[in-house]
Amino acid sequence: MLNYVFVCLIIFSGVSYFYFKMRQFRTTYMLPIRKKMYASMAGASLGGLLLFFGLNQLVLFDKLVVYIIAAIFIPLGLYVFVFNYRAYRHYKKFVIEEAELNEQ
Repeated sequence: MLNYVFVCLIIFSGVSYFYFKMRQFRTTYMLPIRKKMYASMAGASLGGLLLFFGLNQLVLFDKLVVYIIAAIFIPLGLYVFVFNYRAYRHYKKFVIEEAELNEQ
């Protein structure tokens, strides 16, 4: 049952990665900070994908090679997720400020 949860989270992370990448590419050149925000959101989704993939491998298989791969994927995915989430929070402030300036 836990395997299905991880598979759904992997699929959701992959879809959200492609969604935010497309938003990044389709954002106009006049809003560069928004492009960076979408890039960081896509990176956080990719980090989640790595994290959930490593956890899914731990649930499915019980071999030494799987433990080694999971020991690489889980911390790497967690690092990528946290780094990009912090970047997203940083850029979000500027996007809100940019929206307020363009509103006037």
